[in-house]
Amino acid sequence: MTGESFNWRKFLARWQEEWVPREDDDGEEHEDAEGGQTAFRLGRPGADEATITAAEERLGRRLPPSYREFLAVSDGWHVDETAGVYLLGGAADIDWFRDPYDMTPLYEENLDDDPREEDVLLAGMWQRALQLETDSDMSYALLDPGDSDQDGEWALYVYRGWSGELPDRHPSFRAYMEAKYRGFHSDRAERPDFVNATTRAQDAHVEEARRLALCGRYEEALPLFGEALSFGRPHSAVLLNQIRHLLVPHGSQGYGDLVADSRYLPEILPVEAMTPARGEWRLGGDDHWLGMMTARGAARETVESVLSTMRDGTYCYAPSGPWGRAVAEARESARWGATDAAWRVLREALPRWEAPGPLLIAPIGLLADPVLGPLVTPERGREILATPRSGQKGPAPEPVPDLDPQGLVWLTESTANHRSLDGYRCVWVEGLDPAGLPALIGEEGAELSAPTDSRTASWRAFQPHEREGVELWEDRAVVAVGRTAEAWAFAFDGHPRHLSKLSRSPAPAASSSGRAVVVWRDPRNSSSPGSHPAAFHLSVAEQGEELYAFTVRGTEIQRSGEIPEALDPARLFRPADTELDRELRILEALHIELGLSLPRFALTQGRLRTFTTRSWTRAPHAGEAFAYAYISFGQHRR
Repeated sequence: MTGESFNWRKFLARWQEEWVPREDDDGEEHEDAEGGQTAFRLGRPGADEATITAAEERLGRRLPPSYREFLAVSDGWHVDETAGVYLLGGAADIDWFRDPYDMTPLYEENLDDDPREEDVLLAGMWQRALQLETDSDMSYALLDPGDSDQDGEWALYVYRGWSGELPDRHPSFRAYMEAKYRGFHSDRAERPDFVNATTRAQDAHVEEARRLALCGRYEEALPLFGEALSFGRPHSAVLLNQIRHLLVPHGSQGYGDLVADSRYLPEILPVEAMTPARGEWRLGGDDHWLGMMTARGAARETVESVLSTMRDGTYCYAPSGPWGRAVAEARESARWGATDAAWRVLREALPRWEAPGPLLIAPIGLLADPVLGPLVTPERGREILATPRSGQKGPAPEPVPDLDPQGLVWLTESTANHRSLDGYRCVWVEGLDPAGLPALIGEEGAELSAPTDSRTASWRAFQPHEREGVELWEDRAVVAVGRTAEAWAFAFDGHPRHLSKLSRSPAPAASSSGRAVVVWRDPRNSSSPGSHPAAFHLSVAEQGEELYAFTVRGTEIQRSGEIPEALDPARLFRPADTELDRELRILEALHIELGLSLPRFALTQGRLRTFTTRSWTRAPHAGEAFAYAYISFGQHRR
């Protein structure tokens, strides 16, 4: 609380003037001298200075400023809670609490060796607090002189004995009364006859905040929405939650009855379905969630259909107009891994997004799209909010930097969102439509899957013993498919098996329509005796023929064909260098010499299609041996 002046007389008079009973009240009114009905009085005449001073002498403490000033205007107050504190006493009624229920030991026993200051204050509060309420539902309003600020204000704790929860803390008596005033408004916000200067002012704030939000000035809109929400003003929550959702895009927010309005349902319902689709809905399962949506006015058949498509990854955000055309174009880029290019398309089109009605201020439906939704990081969510849209004017925000680094070096790096890969292998085909990769290197009947979430899917192929008709020597991979910025189609496996002497490059098979490159990194295995050294393989083919290749295992180099000087393994894999130095040098060379890259965001956080390849190993020749082992954790039986 600051030292700013506060007029208690005007504040309490406004509260009294606006007071109406709750709809569930019995009508707390009394007769005047002529027998008519007058409004229920919330307060009492103020206490004079002598009365307040006498109370302070009795208590042995000077009262905190805001409470003292309150008593001088109204010597008590009906708080009018539905459950909790009902009446605050006057100067003659208040007294020390003295912890009659032995709360102190309960709170002290929860203090550890290094307790937080707020926990220590709370444990000591019960013995030293001043009790204000004189009528309540097992609830207490307690002013704590031990928890004070630079202005001499005491914190006020409200403890509801029936709740089983910790007390609510307010920094001062004034802060408590302002919160109760807002609660008074919030309790009556749905009454059509509850209209006054405060409700009109807060509704004007909502409209102003909505305009500011559409102009890209969301930071100015936030406090206006937040204050209106504290007064329970209609629509403030759904408008505020749209901003909150874009600030934390992969969280969840509630949108109330907007699903009942056909204007908003295409944006709102899929977003509401994100939580149950991820399997994170815990309150009674799908039936409970479906019941909630239908109770809010959405058709059950529609709700079931949206949840089904969200769950299987086939949902497609498809708004109309120029924004919808941009969304479709961006999805085509993003589904092949070009997420930065996709975002640039969306960024350019954002000003042309049109709100379908006054209660939508941002294209939050984008969050539910399985391909485009992951692109909306918190930084990009703020970019959406800061962009003027729906016909509003204002300065464009500074573009958020691209997320994908150039080249391949990122394969060696760990970030907050992913760890470095222990091994990887990839096929690139120059100039090919990625949809053509299954026909070139896929197993028989291979088809592209629906977009797969890289954060939850392992992309691990079934092991040979797990699939009927697959030989034990085979090494089939589940690969993520996309297109690089340099127009190479790629098929990437982040969980490769061991690069053995039976391994064979799929580069020749992939090169029938253009140049193909295969890179395979097999890290050193130091977890068991006789572990193999790190290995790195490169092969380049064209028109079905291998042009050159090399495999490096430790210090051993096998090579074939005319290898360009820039990719010469003898130059790139220096014996004195660390394994990481060698890997960095070859990855940099591959990017510079061949123009190879991979989209980090799509492979680590986005959604790409997958398919299963043919075996990356050949059948053993006569006299050749191979080993295959697996561990089965079966159920123990007695």
